[in-house]
Amino acid sequence: MKILRVLLVLGALLGLGVWLIFRLPAFGGSFEGARLERMRLSPQYAEGRFENKPPYVQDLALLENIRSYTEGQIREPSFDIPVLPIAPDRLRRPAAQGLRVFWFGHATVLVEIDGVRIMTDPVLSERASPLPFVGPRRFHAPPIALDQLRGIDAVVISHDHYDHLDMATVQQLAQGGTHFYVGLGIGAHLERWQVSAAQIHELDWWQEADVRGVRIHCTPARHYSGRRSMDNSTLWASWMLKGPGHSVYFSGDTGYAGHFSAIRQRLGAPDMALMKVGAYGATWLDIHMDPESALKAHLDLGAKVMLPVHWATFNLAYHAWEEPIVRTLAAAAAKGAELITPRVGEKFEFGAPFHSQPWYQAKRW
Repeated sequence: MKILRVLLVLGALLGLGVWLIFRLPAFGGSFEGARLERMRLSPQYAEGRFENKPPYVQDLALLENIRSYTEGQIREPSFDIPVLPIAPDRLRRPAAQGLRVFWFGHATVLVEIDGVRIMTDPVLSERASPLPFVGPRRFHAPPIALDQLRGIDAVVISHDHYDHLDMATVQQLAQGGTHFYVGLGIGAHLERWQVSAAQIHELDWWQEADVRGVRIHCTPARHYSGRRSMDNSTLWASWMLKGPGHSVYFSGDTGYAGHFSAIRQRLGAPDMALMKVGAYGATWLDIHMDPESALKAHLDLGAKVMLPVHWATFNLAYHAWEEPIVRTLAAAAAKGAELITPRVGEKFEFGAPFHSQPWYQAKRW
């Protein structure tokens, strides 16, 4: 009986600890009032959650998938990934005209488009996690320190998973007046983190907003969401940025589907596609493209140049860390597609010559 009481007390303490952890701000906000009513009106919302159409059906062969991808895979680099630092003073000056991008690693890209500075899914923290001491850790430093990140006009967020929506980075940017363009519901997380309501813009698919002449279009994707659980509580999205002279598409996390062709039909072909190529598996393809699917999506969009993203920063899948870029390059070569592989922090200027170096191959670099 005494042992039973001890176990009950321990169980209660454990439950209390878990309850307290899930109340930490990093786990985000709750959905209520006018925000919840707007979410319910979305065509993507049904029975208390957002849904892919047709629904995602999980393959039960997951364990076999894990075995096949873990055998002999080197999932972290054995050398220091090269990072080209970005001087803080650069971000204090207004963005120049034209189109240029800087890959920060994973899905974080700094885009300067027609005089406006926009970031995609900015994550500069050490870990992709709600807790600072556990979770996937970065392979490399960002090209600029988090406390020096400023001068960003706008941010687009594809969804609320920790490797795409980072509380510390959001708070740093919010202090400098950055505006955030997010899918329905994600604004609740930002409000929990003390971001001003005037800086939060929640959009449904095919809605748009203006930032000094650059149109930000919220476009479809095929994924899932949730910070406490995989409950599809917020809307995932891709984004099209269309300025007076240039355009950029950002895929976010997504499976391959007809939305790429639909985006091109409605909004035209972009100059650049920032396309997710990493973190995939045989049972994930409905919500996480593999490299060949990503190249097919790029061709559906009709983009002139493809920048592969969502690889080489966090260990999030079962494949080798450099496999995504190797397979993407092979697929691009077979189709004659133009693809760039900049180093972290390296500038790519659209329309200017660029030499992609095989930095991901340690023996050749």
